[in-house]
Amino acid sequence: MVWIVVYSRKAAKLREKLPERVKAVLDALIIDIRATGPVRGDWPNYSKLSDGSHHCHLKKGQPTYVAVWRVQDNEIHIVEFTYVGTHEKATY
Repeated sequence: MVWIVVYSRKAAKLREKLPERVKAVLDALIIDIRATGPVRGDWPNYSKLSDGSHHCHLKKGQPTYVAVWRVQDNEIHIVEFTYVGTHEKATY
């Protein structure tokens, strides 16, 4: 089953500000989520958060970039990215 991936309004705006290299990693993450779902145990620096959200470091170093997403609808298979950007301002 294919998962539908959407961005919150805030995450869509933040995505545009990301460096191209980080956008490429984010796009690869989205391709994996669409194909196999939101749990990405095969990605380095991935973890499931206590509130049911998921997060993954897209680039380690200074600054560190992260993506945060959650399942909006498990039956229809919708995943919403709620934040993409630097680690310091992450919403978790």
